[in-house]
Amino acid sequence: MKLLKIAGVFMTIAVSVVCSAQNDKLATVKTSDKAPFDYFVEQFSDIKVLRYQIPGWDNLTLKEKELVYYLTQAGTSGRDIMWDQHYKYNLQIRSALEHIYQNFKGDKNTADWKNFEIYIKRVWFSNGIHHHYSSEKIKPDFSIAYFNNLLKSTKTTLSPQIIEILFNDVDSKKVNLDSSKGLLEGSAINFYDKGITQKEAEAFYATKTSPDPKKPYSYGLNSKLVRNSKGQLEEKVWKSGGMYGPAIDKIIYWLEKAQKVAENKKQGDAIGLLIQYYKTGSLKTWDDYNIAWLQATDGNIDYINGFIEVYNDPLGYRGSYEGVVQIKDFDMSKKMEVVSKNAQWFEDNSPLAPEHKKKNVVGVSYKTVVVAGESGDSSPSTPIGVNLPNADWIRAEYGSKSVSLGNIIDAYSKSGGKGRLQEFANDEEEIRLAEKYGELGSKLHTSLHEVVGHASGQINPGVGTPKETLKNYASTLEEGRADLVGLYYLYNPKIQELGLTDNWKELGMQSYDSYIRNGLMTQLVRLELGANIEEAHMRNRQWVSAWVYEKGKKDNVIEMITRNGKTYFNITDYDKLHDLFGQLLKEVQRIKSEGDYEAGKALVETYGVKVDQKIHAEVLERNKQFPDAPYSGFVNPVLVPKLNAKGEIIAIEIEQPKSFAEQMLEYSKDFGFLPLKN
Repeated sequence: MKLLKIAGVFMTIAVSVVCSAQNDKLATVKTSDKAPFDYFVEQFSDIKVLRYQIPGWDNLTLKEKELVYYLTQAGTSGRDIMWDQHYKYNLQIRSALEHIYQNFKGDKNTADWKNFEIYIKRVWFSNGIHHHYSSEKIKPDFSIAYFNNLLKSTKTTLSPQIIEILFNDVDSKKVNLDSSKGLLEGSAINFYDKGITQKEAEAFYATKTSPDPKKPYSYGLNSKLVRNSKGQLEEKVWKSGGMYGPAIDKIIYWLEKAQKVAENKKQGDAIGLLIQYYKTGSLKTWDDYNIAWLQATDGNIDYINGFIEVYNDPLGYRGSYEGVVQIKDFDMSKKMEVVSKNAQWFEDNSPLAPEHKKKNVVGVSYKTVVVAGESGDSSPSTPIGVNLPNADWIRAEYGSKSVSLGNIIDAYSKSGGKGRLQEFANDEEEIRLAEKYGELGSKLHTSLHEVVGHASGQINPGVGTPKETLKNYASTLEEGRADLVGLYYLYNPKIQELGLTDNWKELGMQSYDSYIRNGLMTQLVRLELGANIEEAHMRNRQWVSAWVYEKGKKDNVIEMITRNGKTYFNITDYDKLHDLFGQLLKEVQRIKSEGDYEAGKALVETYGVKVDQKIHAEVLERNKQFPDAPYSGFVNPVLVPKLNAKGEIIAIEIEQPKSFAEQMLEYSKDFGFLPLKN
């Protein structure tokens, strides 16, 4: 589970990954400790591309640097998997676009060529032709005739059918959550053969039983569901020798190198199980790996690798490929570990019904980390916080790992534009609190969301997993539930008692101001006028904010103010708002614990999908004055190994990519391990 962020509010962002021994050819910018670090790379369309640093790199031993290098290589080796998962034609499209980009000799000063450059960069950023956040197909701002001329002049081949798709409305949505259009029929995601319906898929998995019903396997997590020649459904498993085998073999190759330089036996054993999982595709091995990975808490280096988050599957079965490699930030981790140490107190004092509380919260670890490389689902779009594993039974029995991506958050804070706060905040006091507590409040909400939120509560005996019971609403309900846990405790004296702030009340007030302002207004800058909200995190921010706004109307807890033709939201009673957050948290946990699909559907559809069009138009108009793009992303630092005469690594240096385009092209060249059709 992930916490996401954009433009100063909780959301999704962007990154790209790292390192190849061949990357010496990549144009890079060496960084100096003396010169101010330049976070900005470029801006196009609705995207700003940034750089981030890896502080503390020189403090690692050579063996630790090797481990980081091998793990990032493993992660990036699966890059093509994510592209193909997103859409079955993505790799063919990318190949054609890149061939044009590198071989076109015509006039590059025309508006059409400039629009082509923007288009390919948007496609790179989204790992395909559908927007990384809205899921809508990215339409070119040049004509099909111009594109055909580009293909002809560069001797690039692409089937006429695919060319038409780029410009028409076929497969217009990567992930469709509107049941009326058919969750699978309306989704372009490459997880199911065309023609397979939701009813068929659910019937297929209803026949699957785990050896121990209390420890259910994550059926469907690592496969594509297809119809065979006999018309029967079957899985194409993502493993060595199976679907995506060539890329997975490269992942295994680098993981085997990583295992040899593991920091300790537990870490090495966990990597070994991950290798076995990739070789066999066994979901039992996946569970064994997650338990071993959870228990490998010693050392400076950690990682995430696999088919993990299910947000891209409208049915919630299949995991998107991702990799994150991280280095522990000791100072910040020490400051924040007080949250995980008090996880049981937070559970005991939550507003949940007694039967929905965990009696014994186990194995919750929390670290602030320095990201060294990301891939797949975490690149270019990266979380700011992660809590894993996702299997509820493993979390209940063995606990979870939570991380806050410190250097990513730092890059945002140091590269963000100013002015939006002054434009959308209601008054000077709201601005004062935001300037004083905004950064701390964001970090604490991330911590509480990941550590306490996702780890809290329990499902009633006999109730299925959320993907089975809550179906296409499971992801947004879970993210909203974790947000509500954070909101409930941000306005609590316990936060100050734990030494996390000097003024819990002002911190909480700022956090509430920010959340409501974002949930009801500012996040709308990411939507086109008239669009519904589709993305899970964005939905949860709206249904949380809209529910408490409506339920607090009779007491005027949150008032909508119009001043000089502009709309503002003003919280008049923070204590009552705190109580409302608690009431909603209790209800959302009940929905999860009891598997109440109808109540979950009603909550999301009533408060989280439709947008107030008048406010939306106003927000878009007011936002035009700000040059910053609503989405930010990153190029990754390049890890460059230095070899001696024997071919042994004697040092690994960090270089920064010069441009977004050059890094994307290098990745396609050095990590393009899959055929164009899979």
